[in-house]
Amino acid sequence: MTIPFELTATDRHFAAFIQREAGSAPDWLGLAVSLASNAVGNGSICLNLADIAGTDILVDGSERQLPVLGELQKQLAGTRAVGAPGQYKPLVLDGDGRLYLYRYWKYERDLARVILEKAGSPGSDLDEALLGEGLRRLFPFSAGEGSDWQKIAALAAVQKRFCVISGGPGTGKTSTVVKIIALLLEQAKEKSLRIALAAPTGKAAARLKESIRLMKEKLDCSAAIKSLIPEEVTTIHRLLGVRAGSVRFRHSQDNLLPYDVVIVDEASMVALPLMAKLAVALKGDARLILLGDRDQLASVEAGAALGDICGSGRKETFSGGFVEFVKSVAGEQIPADPSAGADFPLCDSLVVLKRNYRFGVDSGIGAVARAVNAGQGPSAIALLKEEGHPDSSWQDVPSADRLKQALAEKIVSGYGPYLAAGSPAEALERFDSFRILCALRQGPYGVAGLNALVEEILAEKGLIGRHNRWYVGRPVMVTVNDYQLKLFNGDIGIVLPDPENGGNPRVWFPALEGGLRSVSPVRLPTHETVYAMTVHKSQGSEFDRLLLLLPDRDSEALSRELIYTGITRAKKEVEIWGDQAVFIEAVSRKIDRKSGLGEALWS
Repeated sequence: MTIPFELTATDRHFAAFIQREAGSAPDWLGLAVSLASNAVGNGSICLNLADIAGTDILVDGSERQLPVLGELQKQLAGTRAVGAPGQYKPLVLDGDGRLYLYRYWKYERDLARVILEKAGSPGSDLDEALLGEGLRRLFPFSAGEGSDWQKIAALAAVQKRFCVISGGPGTGKTSTVVKIIALLLEQAKEKSLRIALAAPTGKAAARLKESIRLMKEKLDCSAAIKSLIPEEVTTIHRLLGVRAGSVRFRHSQDNLLPYDVVIVDEASMVALPLMAKLAVALKGDARLILLGDRDQLASVEAGAALGDICGSGRKETFSGGFVEFVKSVAGEQIPADPSAGADFPLCDSLVVLKRNYRFGVDSGIGAVARAVNAGQGPSAIALLKEEGHPDSSWQDVPSADRLKQALAEKIVSGYGPYLAAGSPAEALERFDSFRILCALRQGPYGVAGLNALVEEILAEKGLIGRHNRWYVGRPVMVTVNDYQLKLFNGDIGIVLPDPENGGNPRVWFPALEGGLRSVSPVRLPTHETVYAMTVHKSQGSEFDRLLLLLPDRDSEALSRELIYTGITRAKKEVEIWGDQAVFIEAVSRKIDRKSGLGEALWS
């Protein structure tokens, strides 16, 4: 089978530059360089030469053949442009045949180094009696439920300087981390503990802030400890300190963050470059706690950092020392791995939450999500068609020319309530009760076509007036960060009249510090209408009801992770429209982003 590649102008220009700098070099050096650049553009951290060495590849319609792997590695290593790990050259070739752009090799190396250093060192001296007493208060045991993985996650986070808490929606990641903060504050006693809370987007930051505000009031701890639990949540970019006109941040390895504990929510959305920049900006004794769902879609940018850190679905087992620690402090029994320990420092830093508090045993959403995660497409469709699961359903996707008619009733019932709201706050709250998620951006089943279709339906029903671009009720999503306006990629607002400004249209957004704020349409950064949004853009959001619309034919963009992520955005009801054969093929397809991070952490 011939492997096809479509190069971008950036790939070609970069390859031409490297060839000029390299001087005398094989003709195919430029091809290898352009493919390494192309790999990054398609989400990988490196080009795995073993995938293409000695095979026929189709590059922009032209068939090419590269030497076998050994010869390819030898000739690349002999050029001035390619260095071994640790050498400062435009490209880095490691011993396993991975070809990196230098900066991506360095991101990967820096992140692996920081994680292993923190995972291999204890967090601090613990008062185990105080810790055990705190665990009993904050995690009351319920008989007959097996191991309390939230409690075990708390122990890992308190004992280690690095911890990942993974789990799907409804498994209690946020409530667990609030309790972890309380335990850390109790352990600090009279010492001050500087804690930073961050998320990759403004929307995710606002959700985390609200969750912490609600949860900390219910904690069984002293008023003094509650008062020390921070509620302010920022984006990772703002935490690191954005510099106008620069890709560098104010905080780096040369100007470390002042925090003792940094907690990052929705970590699956964080690209490897940003995760690495955060990691190197941490103090040596600072804790890093990552929260996220390892089975979700990775960042739209390069890398799948959380998945690699979690060992790509590796079944967690723990070292004998940690098993004994958990048993003595918490009375919990967890699986031990005799080979774990000093050689695998990360094994005690990963805890997966297994009990779902949102989707019970009778939940169709939970059952379908589990089937998709297991790659069982036919079983997932059968569950969707079962009448016993009113919270999940399947419908064969109509042809493009019948889509408008088929959607009309769903659109009116889904979006009518927010358009009838009496205030901006009510409109924003109601708008999140329903959403259409798409797998694609273009085409009749993509975001662009769906948003136009929804506008047509609502206008024909008299629910919106489309006489101008800024019609009352238009929902918009910011697609480019604007640090001056404090609007970030993924933020959603609604166009409504401002009664204090002559009824002129303003775009109303939830404010990160609480309440609402409005922005003049003319000042709004790059944005798009958002009745429908891609599954990628929906990460970090949740909706009461959603319709997941899949195309009528297969696409490489469809994957198990995409469908799982789409399904789990629903809190109360999910409806999937698709073609059964396309759905089954998509569920069988896992995203494969090339990197060496997982091997560096787990080998």
